[in-house]
This record gives sequence, structure tokens and C-alpha cells, in this order.
Amino acid sequence: MDREHQNQDHQNQDHQNQEPQATSGEEPASRRRFLNWFLGTSAGALLAAVVYPIVRFISPPDIPEATTSQIEAGPVNDPELLEKGFKIVHFGSMPVILIKAGESDFRAFSATCTHLDCIVEYRPAKHLIWCNCHNGRYDLTGKNVGGPPPRPLDPFTVHQVRRGGGQPAMLVVSRA
Repeated sequence: MDREHQNQDHQNQDHQNQEPQATSGEEPASRRRFLNWFLGTSAGALLAAVVYPIVRFISPPDIPEATTSQIEAGPVNDPELLEKGFKIVHFGSMPVILIKAGESDFRAFSATCTHLDCIVEYRPAKHLIWCNCHNGRYDLTGKNVGGPPPRPLDPFTVHQVRRGGGQPAMLVVSRA
């Protein structure tokens, strides 16, 4: 009997040491619901953080075309133009190459290669416009004469506008 009494006391102590359990079972379910919500929200945020930049890259914003009809590219005695034989100017957002082909012969073309939109430069020794990306070559009329460019450069018109007071003429570039 003594042994039975000890077993009963031991069971009572075990019962007292145990934490009270929820009878309805809501606490583990609410934890599970919270963890499911948290993991689902985290996965959704990760997916949005990955997908959003990809979608923005695939559909870039519309950039309105420049409404510029002409620009002043500088005086005929521009030091950069005299030293290198060409100068890159911006026609709105588009780069344009201005070339000094002769003493009073100035020409302008789109400065982006028609192959992969690299910026071209003028080679005065060879009298040609050259793209250093893939060795594309254009003559001084903008026509593609070598390399991978599929079509000629877009031409622009260059006018010399006289200014008073003994100042050098201004070069004005406009759409052809």
C-alpha cells in the first residue's frame, strides 16, 4: 500500500508540474496561422522584389522625342572641331557628329552606329566615319561602306550663320 501511495503522490507531482493546456486548441492553430501568413507574405514580397525590376526593364518608360528642330553647335573656329576634325553635339537627347570635311565644308550625321548604337568618330586621315565597336565604316555622305552596319547614318543639315562685329560664323545643325 505504501508503494501505491508513492505512485499516486508521484503522479500528483507530475500533474502539478505540467503546464496547463488549452482545452480548445486555439493557441497552436493561431501560431500556425501566423507562421503561414508570415511565410506567405515573405514569399510574396520576395517574388515582387524579383519580378518588378524585370517588368520595368522589359517595358521601359516612354521618352518623348525631342522637339528640337535646330541647335547651335558652336563657332566655325571651335578648338575641338579644329583639333580633332569632329565634335559630338547633342540634338535634344540624340548625339550628332559634326565633321569638318573641308575649309568651309561641314557635315553632320547621327552619331550612333546603325549596327548596335555605339558612338561613332571621324578618322580624318582616312576620310571616313568609324565605329570602334565592330569596325563599322561610313563615308562622308553617311553611307555604310564596311563592317556590319545595316544602313547609312541619318543626315543632318549644317548652316553657317554669320554674326556681326567680326565674330566667327556660328554652325547651326538642323534636321535634314
